[in-house]
Amino acid sequence: MDILDLSNNKFEGPIPLPSPITYYYHIAGNYMTGKIPSLICNATKLGIIDFSNNYLIGSLPRCLTNFSINLSILNLRVNQIEGSIPRSFSSKNNLMTLDLSRNQFEGTLPRSLIKCKYLEVLDLSDNHIEDTFSRWLGTLPELKVLILRSNNFKGLLNIPKGALLFPKLHILDLSRNNFGGSLPANLIMNLKSMINREDGQDKSLYMTSHSSSLVSYENSVTVTIKGLHTKLEKILTIFTTIDLSQNSFQGEIPKVIGNLHSLIGLNLSHNHLTGSIPLTFRNLTNLEWLDLSLNKLTGGIPRVLGDLAFLEYLNLSNNQLTGQIPQDKQLSTFSNDSFGGNSYLCGTPLSKACPKNTPPPSPTSSSTFDHESYESWFKQKTVWIGYASGIIIGISIAYITFEMRRPKWLVQGVRMLERRVAKRMERKRRKVIKFHG
Repeated sequence: MDILDLSNNKFEGPIPLPSPITYYYHIAGNYMTGKIPSLICNATKLGIIDFSNNYLIGSLPRCLTNFSINLSILNLRVNQIEGSIPRSFSSKNNLMTLDLSRNQFEGTLPRSLIKCKYLEVLDLSDNHIEDTFSRWLGTLPELKVLILRSNNFKGLLNIPKGALLFPKLHILDLSRNNFGGSLPANLIMNLKSMINREDGQDKSLYMTSHSSSLVSYENSVTVTIKGLHTKLEKILTIFTTIDLSQNSFQGEIPKVIGNLHSLIGLNLSHNHLTGSIPLTFRNLTNLEWLDLSLNKLTGGIPRVLGDLAFLEYLNLSNNQLTGQIPQDKQLSTFSNDSFGGNSYLCGTPLSKACPKNTPPPSPTSSSTFDHESYESWFKQKTVWIGYASGIIIGISIAYITFEMRRPKWLVQGVRMLERRVAKRMERKRRKVIKFHG
């Protein structure tokens, strides 16, 4: 019996042992209970094992990671398997998919995973694994999907400058962990498949697709798309996303993210990020969703986000953004949910109106306005100065006349008036000099 497919039924009880020559063993979506028997390792021809969505318990048999050189798919997703991941991956293995998500695994990642040189999909999400970021995973030459979501990973995402890691990675999900420090600019610079996916690099439509005249198998993963957990029944080779949400990252968003021209989704929400939204986001021309909510971002919303024609989901809520919300192009399509929780944002679609200030003029009109205002002011001052000068001259003539012919009390009064006018003229002159400077 080469093929044993009992998937998506209501079978109960322990796992039935396959034939020694069985290649395809698929019992997903049943009510299977008990432990995975170690006798399964006698079926050395097994190439695809899918026990997902059952009620299996206990720990994994140690032989399960090195018993068959034919094994390419090991999917144990959504069970209750516990203990540590076996550390006995063989250097002769041909494993392409390892999905242990939504179980109760603990401990650290086995370093022997580095021997899985054909591994494309590694999904260990929703477990209790406690470790730092294992950058040695980046040396796996075929790794396209890395999902470590909802574990106890911690520390920094330190990637040495100039390191050549994760060359084919399309999906990176490290959300809901305890990573901290700055966002990993060096890691981002290594994601070559997100920077520029070369034509012909991968001509297949889906990742790790196995099919024959009798059976077919497609990988599936669960990722956050546009704010919702979504199960991808098949993984398109052009699908690219980064999810670093719900960690403790600090500092500014690296400008190098703008180099990821093929990126479709970006989620950096629920961190402690500061600074402004980088203008380099204008280069993310394939972006369909962007979530920067629940951070401490400041400054205005860049108008360049409106140029992202494919952007369908935007969440900038609960930050410290300021100013009027631009209504340019794509930005005009989002509701107030995309911008709420920013006390100093105003304008459509929020109910808070912006102050009715005259918009700042362009540099040309501003320069013209300043020149015309100054010219008008200067003309007015010239007339005033001429008028005042005439008064002084008149007073001086009167002074001479009265000095010679009139009483001293009148002469003293004229002198006092002359001093007052002189003082006023001096104050006005100082203001003119200050304004002109």
